[in-house]
Amino acid sequence: MHDPAHHSHRHFGLRLTFTVALFAMLAPFSIDTYLPSFPDIAQEFSASPVAMQQTLSLYLLAFAVMMLVYGPISDAFGRKNVVLVSVVVYVATSVGCALATNIHWLLLMRIGQGLSASGALVVGRAIIRDAFAGPAAQRVMSQVMLIFAVAPAVAPIIGGWLHDAFGWRSVFWFLVLLGLVVWLWAALFLPETLPPVGRQSGHPRAIAAAYWRALATGRFMVLIAVIALNFGGFFLYIAGAPDVMYRHLHYGADDFGRLFVPLVAGLMLGAFISGRVAGRFSHVQAVGAGFGLMLAAAGVNLGLAAWLAHTAYTIIVPVMLYATGMSLAMPNLSLLALDVFPSHRGLASALQGFSQAGFNALVAGLLAPLLSHRVEFLAGGMLALNLAGVGMWFYWRQRFNAHEPATALS
Repeated sequence: MHDPAHHSHRHFGLRLTFTVALFAMLAPFSIDTYLPSFPDIAQEFSASPVAMQQTLSLYLLAFAVMMLVYGPISDAFGRKNVVLVSVVVYVATSVGCALATNIHWLLLMRIGQGLSASGALVVGRAIIRDAFAGPAAQRVMSQVMLIFAVAPAVAPIIGGWLHDAFGWRSVFWFLVLLGLVVWLWAALFLPETLPPVGRQSGHPRAIAAAYWRALATGRFMVLIAVIALNFGGFFLYIAGAPDVMYRHLHYGADDFGRLFVPLVAGLMLGAFISGRVAGRFSHVQAVGAGFGLMLAAAGVNLGLAAWLAHTAYTIIVPVMLYATGMSLAMPNLSLLALDVFPSHRGLASALQGFSQAGFNALVAGLLAPLLSHRVEFLAGGMLALNLAGVGMWFYWRQRFNAHEPATALS
C-alpha cells in the first residue's frame, strides 16, 4: 500500500543528500578545475612557480582555518544562514579571480575563495546529523560521499575543456556559475535543520571554552585522529602522484586519469557498500570491516612493491582497494564523532575537517617528498599510517564505550 508519509520522507532525504553533496563539491572544484591553467596564468602574470603554488597552498590554509569559525557560528546562528552568507562571499571572490590583473590580486581572491568555500562543507556534515539518525544518517552520509567522489575526477576535465575553448578566466567564471547554483539551491530548498531552541552561544569566550572541552575529550579526539590517519594513507599517493606517474610508471601528463579514475571508483564503491549495510551493521562493525579491507590492501601493497616489478596493476589496484575500505569506514567514523557532541555538531564537524586538512598538509609537505622516490617507501608509509589508525581504533574500542552518553560542551 502506498504510504504518502514514507514517500515524502524519502523525497526529503534524496533532496538533502543532493544539497549537501552540492555543498561539498565547491571545495574540489575550487582546487582542481584551474590546475590545467597554471602555465597560462603564470605566463600572463609573469608569475614564478612558487607564486603559482601559493594560489593553491594559501587557498588550502584559508580553507582549513576558516572551518574552525564556521562550525561554531552555525551552532549559534543556524546552518542555512552560514551557507548563504559564505557562498555569497565565494561568488564575489570567484568574480575577483576571473577579473584579476596581476598575480597579487589573484592570490588575494584565492584566499577569499578558501575563506568562503569551507563554510558549506563544514555545515553540510552537521546538517546530515541534524536531520537523520542511526542507519538513515549512515545512508545519507554514504550517498553524499558517493556523489562527492566524482568531483575530483570531473573537475580537471571540465577545467581543461574550458581553458582550451575560452582561456583560463573562463574557469573562474564557471566557478562563479557553480557558486550561484549552490546559493540558489540552498535558498530555495535547504531547510533550517537547527531550530533556535537548539542553538548555542556565539560569544567568542563560549566558543573558545567549547573548543577547549572538545580538545580535552579523548573519546572525540581519538576518533578525529583515526579519521586523519586513515585518509593520510590514501592522500600519500595523491600528494605523491607526480612521482608515481612520471618516475615509477613512466606515464605522461595526459595519463593521470589512469591513477585517479580507479581511486575515485574505489571511493565510490566503498561509499555504496556503506550505504547498503546501513541498518544491518552498526557503525562500529562497518568501521571494523573497512579497517580489515584497508589493512589487507596496505599489506598486499607493500608485498607487491617489495617483490614484484612496478606496474600500474601492482601500484594502483591495492590503493584502489584501500580507498574502498577507507570510504566504507569514513561515513561511520564521522557520525560517531558528531554524536559525541550532539549540541555542537557544527564545532565537531569543524574540528574534524581542520584536523584532516592539517594532517593532509603534513603528508603533502613532509611525508610524500620523503617517501615518493621509492615505491616501497610509499607502500610502507601507507601501511604505517594504517597501522597507527588501527591501533588508535582498538584503543578507542577498549577505552571508550561506544554507547557512552553524549558529551555536553556548555
